[in-house]
Amino acid sequence: MSASPVKLIVHGARGRMGQALLRLAAVDPGVVVVGAVARTLDGRIVKGVPHFLASELAGVPAFDVAVDFSLPEGFDAVLALCRARGAALVSGTTGLSADQQAAMDAAAAGIPAAWASNFSLGVAVLQALVERAAHALPGWDCDIVEAHHARKLDAPSGTALTLGAAAESGGASPRYASLRAGDIVGEHLVQFAGPGERLELVHRATNRDIFARGALHVARRLAGRPPGRYRIADLL
Repeated sequence: MSASPVKLIVHGARGRMGQALLRLAAVDPGVVVVGAVARTLDGRIVKGVPHFLASELAGVPAFDVAVDFSLPEGFDAVLALCRARGAALVSGTTGLSADQQAAMDAAAAGIPAAWASNFSLGVAVLQALVERAAHALPGWDCDIVEAHHARKLDAPSGTALTLGAAAESGGASPRYASLRAGDIVGEHLVQFAGPGERLELVHRATNRDIFARGALHVARRLAGRPPGRYRIADLL
């Protein structure tokens, strides 16, 4: 990790995550935002940060890491820019196609890249614990229960599916249940049930800033790494 601040561009700067990234980066001595990129510009762009339209992406200054929380239609351009500049990519853009995920795998032969559906550091640890528990408890029932705010449309959540993939890696066959209510930020329970006993692994998010804070942590740790596809767990 470099002793000087890591130079970032924030791609998708007008979104909720983009705004949180800009706000938290402003008080993080380990990073400096050299460009905020959005499809359109308005008052939500943080003052003092150079900002660019998505159509001007090629004109952003030199950077170490692009942090991308945009839309699938904007992902290809930022991935291509990182490949051209030899810069790292951290992306939390959801809804990527199989072709886009494959393109990131191909790009990782030349640049360090990390993608996750959830940048909470606690969830990254939970994912490892779930895989370990599934491996250690063959034949036990595995259920994943997730709760989010009433406005969230997708179910199960991307994080629940990621935890389910970890359970499957350990040999379990997870089932899912979803709850949408109030303003719940995000709760995930992974339950293993056997004869006469249950094991519960739980993560509760109480503030959305944890996701932006985790993405900045990953960006700091990814800068200067060898090319490859990285998980959050690799960078804790």
